Amino acid sequence: MTTGKSLHAVLAAALISTFAAGCANTMRGVKADTETNIEKTGGGIETMDVKAALIADGRVDSGNINVDTSASTKTVVLKGNVPTADQRTWAEAIARDQAKGYKIDNQLTVVPK
Repeated sequence: MTTGKSLHAVLAAALISTFAAGCANTMRGVKADTETNIEKTGGGIETMDVKAALIADGRVDSGNINVDTSASTKTVVLKGNVPTADQRTWAEAIARDQAKGYKIDNQLTVVPK
């Protein structure tokens, strides 16, 4: 009888340790996924804020401006084209105002209409 109880105890301990290890791996995975999602969400919010501000501002023709954001490098990238150098400058200023704490990489080109 004692041997049977010991065997059950060993099997139970093995099952518990296997389950605990699986939970630890799952928790690390959940943490990594959460951190990735937070980074993407943070960048997405900055992207939306900058794009909305560009659209709302009458000084900039934003139809050909793409806004990309990297939360991990805290960078907002402006790509595309605008019709004047002044609009290129204004677009950067608007992005800088909306994405406080982010570096602005202004890759906009001037293509007159």
